[in-house]
Amino acid sequence: MPLDLEETDQATAAQKLGAVGQKLRWRRKIRAFSLQRVAERSGISIGLLSEIERGLSTPSPQVLKQICRALEMPIGWLFDGEASGDGEEGPIVRAGARRGLDFGAKGMSKELMTPDSVPGIQMMRIVLEPGGGSGPLGTDAPDGAKCGTVLAGRFGLSLGGREHELGPGDSFAFHSRAPHRFWCIGDAPCEVLWVVTPAVY
Repeated sequence: MPLDLEETDQATAAQKLGAVGQKLRWRRKIRAFSLQRVAERSGISIGLLSEIERGLSTPSPQVLKQICRALEMPIGWLFDGEASGDGEEGPIVRAGARRGLDFGAKGMSKELMTPDSVPGIQMMRIVLEPGGGSGPLGTDAPDGAKCGTVLAGRFGLSLGGREHELGPGDSFAFHSRAPHRFWCIGDAPCEVLWVVTPAVY
């Protein structure tokens, strides 16, 4: 039987569309957003959003941007790992396929090291530039825990009004809703392996 290239192309397009929809749904669940909330924030109908998540509708680039903005995620995350086949669907995240977040104004960048398919936990590599750090955390954080270990540099951590200075090999853990902030100490970048439950990105 001769190969129908048009049918093959359509099947490939449908597969990619389904993968994009699945990633959007995973991200929405991780953020604990309802369909209605994302639809309102992105300016599209609930019905269209549902069809996109199920791979039944092809969104325009502009609609994808609006949905990703509503989900607080870079649009590039939808397509990371496509070439290698090591995307978010499986349990493995290759070193070269980590998704990144750059908080330029805060002097901080994050690399996500775990896939969306296991939303109960998330591991990331955080790099803080000298003078960089986070702001205080509000009480609207998901109910869970955070822990980590310092890989390089000097790390400042404030918990319950008490400040701590940590160095390479030092570790920490605290409840996610505990008000906290962290920052880089000194003139050299600080690198931290950070784990949070449940996933927040």
